[in-house]
Amino acid sequence: QVQLVESGGGLVQPGGSLGLSCTASAMFFSIYNMGWYRQAPGKERELVAVISGLESTNYADFVKGRFTISRDVAKNTVSLQMNSLKPEDTAVYYCNIRTQFGDYWGQGTQVTVSS
Repeated sequence: QVQLVESGGGLVQPGGSLGLSCTASAMFFSIYNMGWYRQAPGKERELVAVISGLESTNYADFVKGRFTISRDVAKNTVSLQMNSLKPEDTAVYYCNIRTQFGDYWGQGTQVTVSS
């Protein structure tokens, strides 16, 4: 019922920047917690950043000071601006929205950081 459409993944050199976007087809978009997760091959999916319905944000330690999560309520979009990218940031990045009906996930977008 809830669809998340992601964009912005790609290949970037170490130290570079990349912006990810996720558009949600969800009623009352602004009241839900939304987050970005990532999963590298052979590893568990891990939380990258989350933004609440009250616009508070939290970040994983490994991205603090480098990544910024934000929400555009008018466009039903949550974004992740990634700066100072490192090779270890290489992963599939997933958008998540937490609703009263459960969690919903995007299809994932590949981010590759390599020289």
